[in-house]
Amino acid sequence: MNDDLVVLLFQAVHRVEEHIRAEEYLAVLAVEGQRSLILSDYDYLLDRAAAEAFERRAAVHARRVSAVRWVLAVPQVWVISKHDVAVRSASPHPLREGEQEAITWVACDHVEGVDYGRVAYARRPRGEPVFEEPEVFTVPLLPGELMPGHTLLRILTSDDDEPASD
Repeated sequence: MNDDLVVLLFQAVHRVEEHIRAEEYLAVLAVEGQRSLILSDYDYLLDRAAAEAFERRAAVHARRVSAVRWVLAVPQVWVISKHDVAVRSASPHPLREGEQEAITWVACDHVEGVDYGRVAYARRPRGEPVFEEPEVFTVPLLPGELMPGHTLLRILTSDDDEPASD
């Protein structure tokens, strides 16, 4: 991951952290191209259709500024088992046994490729979140359609002039 992408990652993650502190749960996309953009969406966590709709709209904006790199950061709750990871939308509700709050992120640089990671966090007794440093996954991943950024990545790496529709 190059220095420019790291800076963009910290910008996106910091914005999500600030919103979590305010008990707001939204997706944040930071884009760099001919100009920089920050896009956010509260509905992203409602369901997959809302997430895909945001990523499609974001792809239009990213293409307009000839994006060369972008980072999407999304608050989620993780359950890590021996064989896989399951996630659900973040909320101010108490965690269930085995759950961990984290900001899931995907970063893309058109020269260097795609990185995935997370920023885990825990809460103090009064509920204030304490964030760890961003973690980059170094194990082989098979990100599926439910992974944040999947639709955005598919659209921005295609040769089509318009965002693809399913």
